[in-house]
Amino acid sequence: MINSAIVSWTAFEPILPEMLLVCIGLVVIVLDLFAGKHREFLPWLTVLGCITVMGMVAGQQNASAFGGMILTDSYAVFFKVICLLGVIMTALMSEHFRRTEGLLQGEYYSLMIFSAVGMLLMASAGDLMVLYLGLELMALSVYCLVGMHKGDERGGEAAMKYLLMGGFASAILLYGMSLVYGLTGTTNIAKIAELSGSGQLLHNPALLGALALMIVAFCFKVAIAPFHFWTPDVYEGAPTAITAFMSVGPKAAGFAIFGRVLISGFPQFHDQWGPLLAALALLTMGIGNITALCQQNIKRMLAYSAVAHAGYSLLGVISGTADGLSATMAYLLIYGFMNMGAFAILILLASPGNRHESLDDYKGLAKTHPLAALLMLIFMFSLTGIPPTAGFVGKFYLMKAALGAGYTMTVIGLVLFSSISAYFYLRVVRYMYMSDPQEEIEINYTAGISTVLGLALLGVVGLGLLPGSVIGQAASALLGQ
Repeated sequence: MINSAIVSWTAFEPILPEMLLVCIGLVVIVLDLFAGKHREFLPWLTVLGCITVMGMVAGQQNASAFGGMILTDSYAVFFKVICLLGVIMTALMSEHFRRTEGLLQGEYYSLMIFSAVGMLLMASAGDLMVLYLGLELMALSVYCLVGMHKGDERGGEAAMKYLLMGGFASAILLYGMSLVYGLTGTTNIAKIAELSGSGQLLHNPALLGALALMIVAFCFKVAIAPFHFWTPDVYEGAPTAITAFMSVGPKAAGFAIFGRVLISGFPQFHDQWGPLLAALALLTMGIGNITALCQQNIKRMLAYSAVAHAGYSLLGVISGTADGLSATMAYLLIYGFMNMGAFAILILLASPGNRHESLDDYKGLAKTHPLAALLMLIFMFSLTGIPPTAGFVGKFYLMKAALGAGYTMTVIGLVLFSSISAYFYLRVVRYMYMSDPQEEIEINYTAGISTVLGLALLGVVGLGLLPGSVIGQAASALLGQ
């Protein structure tokens, strides 16, 4: 009996971080019932819980559970850290955001935690069923978070649009998975790779069709054109803190399953999906950057920017190699810091009744609030890819990986569209430093928002000033190379 109990507990050990997160989410809900109007501690409880879970994740050894359905390899650990960083920084921003938007509900933080559970499961998925379970847990939580602000009609409209489009994409994904199962007789990703690489399945058009359906669903989840159409409206309508969260955590989790399924599950079909994704990457970079040129709402501009950066991140995946995937991993971490920093400035400038999302609101910011303007300048430079910021280092490694795989035209497209992006990113800088202020905006550096800005600055500048090889070697080491 004792030995049986030990075996059972050992089987659950790889998912202890996820189990602890579920408990933290439930505790937040219970405490919210008794907190009354004194809910100021909820974001800090969320942060503390996520830091604890991050420590557990970092200490996990390479292992598998439930017959290979859950994998706690270094690949999963890296993406889990990115997702948890996204939750931590969003919770800290929300501590400030609630003062202007009145989001005091405890379920706001518990839903964020439950979405993190889904993202962690996605990163650890060694089986299509676990992948789908994690994806839906994350998606359902984020749908609710987008429409959390009951008094905002834009948020409700965005949530409904996201729910309908997300449900459609999930149905496509499930249909693709069912076809894969019908053809291979398994949902285990490693076994799918073994079976599809031999015999008649290697040349079976039905399996290629099933893979195409799954790719379409993955492209929707990470906002790859032409499946990005939901992104601008949802990002603009959602509460700003949730927009920041969606652009980092769920995006990283989406790329985690993208890489896991394509490179681990269908490597023998790289000659088919590689060129397809290269074309989609070019289309995504083009649509994202060109459409962002004409945006006057900075939040909507950052939404199209997120589309473009999804195209950049895809360059590492299309290479089909560990080095390429490590470049995507490093870039997603860097993107998390610089995008969170930019959204933190948006939240910092927001006031009750006015979110100050227009570019005109940033006119003369350097004269009224020089520190906020300087921080925004650094984040805009990094998003553009100007050295010595981390954005430049990340793009360099993506280009190196794509060139090594022979995707020269895609790299040329990245350089071209990055040059175009300089216009709308640096336009924000021009408004801040070369225009007179239209109105005085009061800002308050709370502990939460100050911590986020400090972390983002450290990530953008620190990772940019480190020798690039250090980042590349660290990411490769995380893949076990």
